[in-house]
Amino acid sequence: MKKTFLLCSLMAISLFSYAQTLDANVLQELRTGFVKDSRDVALQNVLTGDANITKNAKNREVAGKTDHFFKYRVPVKGITNQYSSGRCWMFTSLNVLRPEAREMLQTDAFAFSHNYLYFWDMLEKSNLFLENIIATAHKDMDDREVTVFFSSPVADGGVWNLFYNLAEKYGVVPEQVMPESEHSKNTRQMVSILNERLRGGGYALREMAAKGVREKELREEKTTVLKDIYRVLVLCLGEPPAEFSYRYKNKQGETVTLQTTPLEFYKSLVKSDYTPADYIMIMNDPTRAYYRVYEIKNYRNTLEGINWVYLNLPNDQIKQAALASIKDNEPMYTSCDVGKQMDREAGILDVNNYDYESLLGITLSMDKKARILTRQSGSAHAMLLIACDTDENDVPVKWEFENSWGQASGNKGYLTFTDTWFDEYMFRFVIHKKYLSPEAVKALSSKPILLPVWDYMF
Repeated sequence: MKKTFLLCSLMAISLFSYAQTLDANVLQELRTGFVKDSRDVALQNVLTGDANITKNAKNREVAGKTDHFFKYRVPVKGITNQYSSGRCWMFTSLNVLRPEAREMLQTDAFAFSHNYLYFWDMLEKSNLFLENIIATAHKDMDDREVTVFFSSPVADGGVWNLFYNLAEKYGVVPEQVMPESEHSKNTRQMVSILNERLRGGGYALREMAAKGVREKELREEKTTVLKDIYRVLVLCLGEPPAEFSYRYKNKQGETVTLQTTPLEFYKSLVKSDYTPADYIMIMNDPTRAYYRVYEIKNYRNTLEGINWVYLNLPNDQIKQAALASIKDNEPMYTSCDVGKQMDREAGILDVNNYDYESLLGITLSMDKKARILTRQSGSAHAMLLIACDTDENDVPVKWEFENSWGQASGNKGYLTFTDTWFDEYMFRFVIHKKYLSPEAVKALSSKPILLPVWDYMF
């Protein structure tokens, strides 16, 4: 043991002794390594006068070569808008159910309330944060888990399991029942205030626990904090209804009145197999072994809810399953690194959209695994996967998202992405297990590998 420690110490000293500062010799080497020719002068003139590197790196050779036509497409209608919020996971999850709602109600003019679920999401996340603080009160303030909790008590972001936890507990309502508010559309200020109150409340709970205060009194203090959270949410978002009356016109032009509760309405929409046992989150994560199930600790919003669990699969398996789902007219919750190589105006995602290397004369060459591990790439946005175009051999060449950035974004609210972009920047999918291969279904029975709260997929 002592020899091992001594060896590690010597290696550390050895490495440090060879560390290189930016001294005069190094700076001279850097200067002489950059020989400015006429092309560089022109580039410097362009780039110092234009902050938009992406615009200048646009690859004109691929412009117009990807169309928005698809051989297979799920019949969906209507583009939603999450505005300045991080609720894409909620919008996408509800967009999955919207065709079912329109069919059941026999109307084309139906949309869900996202504000309703957002209220409960913020309240539940607040409760979970405070419970986590109580549970870790015996740990040091700089403990890694405690640091993660305090770094972001609540936030807009999430994945499909958060929607499932909320909908199963609180149900859903039509948009007219609880419309968007200015704070559900622009969440930054409200969330900042919530986090300040929660951090203060969490710190107070830790101080009380350190003094030996009983659990009953800790819970009373927690309730006091939650009363403040509830108050802010009601003032900024409105108060969610326990039951509602919804009037609408059906396809026959008749006025219909629906009197029900949010939970009853939700249960009337979903199929009996709409559960995590049948709808599986699959992931392409090349940093970890395929055909294994992973669970991220504490990635949920309700204390009693399910964590984020995913089956890791290679892209070829995911594409086969996704194409089968689309052919069966079943859209999928998906998420990706949408900001990479996105031509927002054209609504095209293509790995060749922008050529930064040629513009700047540098090398940018990391594979998907390296990008994930170095935090250069990760899943950033959820959208509904609705279409696929294939070649003469029925092999995918491009796919389509239904986005939630409004109709003015992309191709009238939709985004087309090439199959090569799929390989590099697609991550999560929620899909019925009947579309998975036998090998993938078999892998679902394995015990999940638990990942920590600070995992890079969090």
